[in-house]
Amino acid sequence: MTRENLDNVFLKMVEMYEGQPERIQHFTKVHSYAAYIGRQEKLDEKTMFILETAAYTHDIGIKKAEELYHASNGRLQQELGPGEAEIMLKELHFPEDVIERVKYLIAHHHTYSNIQGIDLQILIEADFLVNLYEHSDESVASKVLEKIFKTASGTKLCKTMFRL
Repeated sequence: MTRENLDNVFLKMVEMYEGQPERIQHFTKVHSYAAYIGRQEKLDEKTMFILETAAYTHDIGIKKAEELYHASNGRLQQELGPGEAEIMLKELHFPEDVIERVKYLIAHHHTYSNIQGIDLQILIEADFLVNLYEHSDESVASKVLEKIFKTASGTKLCKTMFRL
Protein backbone atom coordinates (compact mmCIF):
# COMPACT_ATOMS: atom_id res chain seq x y z
CA MET A 1 0.00 0.00 0.00
CA THR A 2 2.24 2.71 -1.35
CA ARG A 3 2.06 5.96 -3.28
CA GLU A 4 3.20 3.91 -6.31
CA ASN A 5 0.06 1.74 -5.96
CA LEU A 6 -2.09 4.87 -6.00
CA ASP A 7 -0.20 6.29 -8.97
CA ASN A 8 -0.86 3.04 -10.85
CA VAL A 9 -4.59 3.34 -10.14
CA PHE A 10 -4.53 6.96 -11.31
CA LEU A 11 -2.80 6.01 -14.58
CA LYS A 12 -5.21 3.11 -15.20
CA MET A 13 -8.15 5.45 -14.71
CA VAL A 14 -6.63 8.04 -17.06
CA GLU A 15 -6.14 5.31 -19.67
CA MET A 16 -9.71 4.08 -19.15
CA TYR A 17 -11.10 7.56 -19.78
CA GLU A 18 -8.69 8.50 -22.56
CA GLY A 19 -10.13 11.31 -24.65
CA GLN A 20 -12.60 12.27 -21.88
CA PRO A 21 -10.79 15.00 -19.94
CA GLU A 22 -13.98 15.93 -18.07
CA ARG A 23 -14.08 12.46 -16.49
CA ILE A 24 -10.37 12.55 -15.66
CA GLN A 25 -10.70 16.03 -14.19
CA HIS A 26 -13.66 14.89 -12.09
CA PHE A 27 -12.01 11.92 -10.38
CA THR A 28 -8.77 13.86 -9.96
CA LYS A 29 -10.59 16.64 -8.12
CA VAL A 30 -12.56 14.17 -6.00
CA HIS A 31 -9.28 12.48 -5.05
CA SER A 32 -7.67 15.80 -4.14
CA TYR A 33 -10.53 16.82 -1.84
CA ALA A 34 -10.85 13.34 -0.33
CA ALA A 35 -7.11 13.18 0.40
CA TYR A 36 -7.16 16.63 1.99
CA ILE A 37 -10.20 15.87 4.15
CA GLY A 38 -8.77 12.48 5.12
CA ARG A 39 -5.51 14.07 6.26
CA GLN A 40 -7.36 16.76 8.20
CA GLU A 41 -9.56 14.16 9.86
CA LYS A 42 -6.39 12.21 10.77
CA LEU A 43 -7.30 8.90 9.14
CA ASP A 44 -4.98 6.00 9.79
CA GLU A 45 -2.69 4.93 6.94
CA LYS A 46 -4.77 1.99 5.73
CA THR A 47 -8.08 3.88 5.78
CA MET A 48 -6.41 6.74 3.94
CA PHE A 49 -5.09 4.35 1.28
CA ILE A 50 -8.55 2.83 0.81
CA LEU A 51 -10.13 6.29 0.63
CA GLU A 52 -7.66 7.51 -1.98
CA THR A 53 -8.09 4.36 -4.06
CA ALA A 54 -11.87 4.72 -3.92
CA ALA A 55 -11.68 8.42 -4.77
CA TYR A 56 -9.80 7.63 -7.99
CA THR A 57 -12.14 4.76 -8.90
CA HIS A 58 -15.51 5.92 -7.55
CA ASP A 59 -16.90 6.51 -11.06
CA ILE A 60 -15.25 3.50 -12.70
CA GLY A 61 -18.68 2.08 -13.56
CA ILE A 62 -19.58 4.98 -15.85
CA LYS A 63 -17.77 3.57 -18.88
CA LYS A 64 -19.53 0.20 -18.69
CA ALA A 65 -22.88 1.88 -17.94
CA GLU A 66 -22.55 4.05 -21.03
CA GLU A 67 -21.54 1.06 -23.16
CA LEU A 68 -24.41 -1.12 -21.94
CA TYR A 69 -27.20 1.38 -21.27
CA HIS A 70 -26.14 4.71 -22.83
CA ALA A 71 -26.58 6.20 -19.35
CA SER A 72 -24.36 6.85 -16.35
CA ASN A 73 -26.65 7.64 -13.44
CA GLY A 74 -25.66 7.03 -9.83
CA ARG A 75 -27.56 3.75 -9.55
CA LEU A 76 -25.71 2.28 -12.54
CA GLN A 77 -22.38 3.56 -11.20
CA GLN A 78 -23.03 1.82 -7.89
CA GLU A 79 -24.13 -1.42 -9.58
CA LEU A 80 -21.40 -1.72 -12.21
CA GLY A 81 -18.51 0.04 -10.52
CA PRO A 82 -17.54 -2.55 -7.90
CA GLY A 83 -16.97 -5.30 -10.46
CA GLU A 84 -14.91 -3.03 -12.68
CA ALA A 85 -12.83 -1.89 -9.70
CA GLU A 86 -12.25 -5.47 -8.61
CA ILE A 87 -10.84 -6.37 -12.03
CA MET A 88 -8.50 -3.38 -12.03
CA LEU A 89 -7.32 -3.70 -8.44
CA LYS A 90 -6.68 -7.44 -8.74
CA GLU A 91 -4.63 -6.78 -11.86
CA LEU A 92 -2.63 -4.28 -9.79
CA HIS A 93 -2.19 -6.87 -6.98
CA PHE A 94 -4.09 -4.97 -4.30
CA PRO A 95 -4.84 -6.86 -1.07
CA GLU A 96 -8.26 -8.53 -0.99
CA ASP A 97 -9.45 -6.62 2.09
CA VAL A 98 -8.62 -3.31 0.41
CA ILE A 99 -10.45 -4.38 -2.76
CA GLU A 100 -13.53 -5.35 -0.76
CA ARG A 101 -13.72 -2.03 1.07
CA VAL A 102 -13.13 -0.02 -2.12
CA LYS A 103 -15.94 -1.99 -3.78
CA TYR A 104 -18.22 -1.16 -0.84
CA LEU A 105 -17.39 2.55 -1.08
CA ILE A 106 -18.06 2.59 -4.82
CA ALA A 107 -21.33 0.70 -4.33
CA HIS A 108 -22.54 3.29 -1.81
CA HIS A 109 -21.07 6.64 -2.90
CA HIS A 110 -24.48 7.85 -4.12
CA THR A 111 -26.35 6.52 -1.08
CA TYR A 112 -26.70 9.29 1.45
CA SER A 113 -28.52 7.60 4.32
CA ASN A 114 -26.96 5.23 6.83
CA ILE A 115 -23.40 6.14 5.81
CA GLN A 116 -21.09 3.45 7.21
CA GLY A 117 -17.56 4.64 7.95
CA ILE A 118 -15.55 7.82 7.87
CA ASP A 119 -14.03 6.79 4.54
CA LEU A 120 -17.46 6.68 2.89
CA GLN A 121 -18.47 9.97 4.53
CA ILE A 122 -15.37 11.68 3.18
CA LEU A 123 -15.76 10.18 -0.30
CA ILE A 124 -19.35 11.43 -0.47
CA GLU A 125 -18.33 14.90 0.73
CA ALA A 126 -15.47 15.11 -1.78
CA ASP A 127 -17.72 13.98 -4.63
CA PHE A 128 -20.32 16.57 -3.62
CA LEU A 129 -17.74 19.36 -3.55
CA VAL A 130 -16.93 18.61 -7.19
CA ASN A 131 -20.49 17.88 -8.33
CA LEU A 132 -21.87 21.02 -6.70
CA TYR A 133 -19.39 23.09 -8.68
CA GLU A 134 -19.88 21.18 -11.92
CA HIS A 135 -23.68 20.81 -11.85
CA SER A 136 -25.43 22.94 -9.22
CA ASP A 137 -25.83 26.37 -7.71
CA GLU A 138 -25.45 27.98 -4.27
CA SER A 139 -28.96 27.12 -3.10
CA VAL A 140 -28.31 23.41 -3.67
CA ALA A 141 -24.92 23.68 -1.95
CA SER A 142 -26.55 25.09 1.17
CA LYS A 143 -29.04 22.21 1.36
CA VAL A 144 -26.37 19.58 0.74
CA LEU A 145 -24.12 21.14 3.37
CA GLU A 146 -26.90 20.90 5.93
CA LYS A 147 -27.99 17.34 5.08
CA ILE A 148 -24.80 15.55 4.04
CA PHE A 149 -21.61 17.10 5.39
CA LYS A 150 -20.41 15.82 8.77
CA THR A 151 -16.63 16.24 8.87
CA ALA A 152 -15.22 19.52 10.16
CA SER A 153 -12.78 19.92 7.28
CA GLY A 154 -15.32 18.99 4.57
CA THR A 155 -17.85 21.37 6.10
CA LYS A 156 -15.31 24.19 6.16
CA LEU A 157 -14.32 23.54 2.53
CA CYS A 158 -17.94 23.59 1.41
CA LYS A 159 -18.74 26.76 3.35
CA THR A 160 -15.67 28.54 2.04
CA MET A 161 -15.94 27.32 -1.55
CA PHE A 162 -19.57 28.34 -1.93
CA ARG A 163 -19.56 31.30 0.52
CA LEU A 164 -22.14 29.72 2.79
